[in-house]
Amino acid sequence: MGVNYIPAKNTTFIPPNLTNCACIATPSWIYASSQTGTYYTNSSYPIPLETRVSSDNARSWCPWKYLAFPPTKPGDGVYPYPDDDIQRPEFSPCNSACAAYGTDEDCCVGKYHDPDVCKPSAYSKRAKIICPDAYSFAYDDQKSTFIIPNGGGWEVIMCPKGRSTNILRQLGDEMNELAQSGTLSEVTQKKLRDVSYIVAERSLGNHVLPIKVMMASTALATAIWLLV
Repeated sequence: MGVNYIPAKNTTFIPPNLTNCACIATPSWIYASSQTGTYYTNSSYPIPLETRVSSDNARSWCPWKYLAFPPTKPGDGVYPYPDDDIQRPEFSPCNSACAAYGTDEDCCVGKYHDPDVCKPSAYSKRAKIICPDAYSFAYDDQKSTFIIPNGGGWEVIMCPKGRSTNILRQLGDEMNELAQSGTLSEVTQKKLRDVSYIVAERSLGNHVLPIKVMMASTALATAIWLLV
């Protein structure tokens, strides 16, 4: 699934490599590894991409217990161990931990309704590897929220080909500048056209600031939910 930003008159200055995110977790849709691409953006503003996932990884990323439709038991009805040795179909939908089990802990409700208490499940951790910009559980928002000034709209693209985007990690500082000031400096605009800068190694700390810091002057557009 991909989401493309359609700018309003007052937001045409926002480069598409800060807004056009995608999550691709189906083997047949994944392109060869590349640090940047232009299939969600344009040649002026290359978009940072996830580089580690292969088609084989995509076939088995979902933890077995969260599979929506586990493959039929082979042989005499006995699963081999580990479960992941079983061949999965190309399209193998995955439930979130909350959808699969519905517990308070998995759904971040009740006594777990607190970002300091509710932690990512195995599903969430795997999802963030294959789709870094995806919103993977209830309190993933401080790392997986795209924040832009008011205005514009969104186009949802189902089943795009390419690779998952890695915007929040690689361009988190620029996202923060946009969210805090509602604009981008000329220096930042130049950085967002520079492939060497876009692909430079970033620490895990290069994420968007907590939502409560941003709410006063911005509209929120959450990143993609990894669909089941």
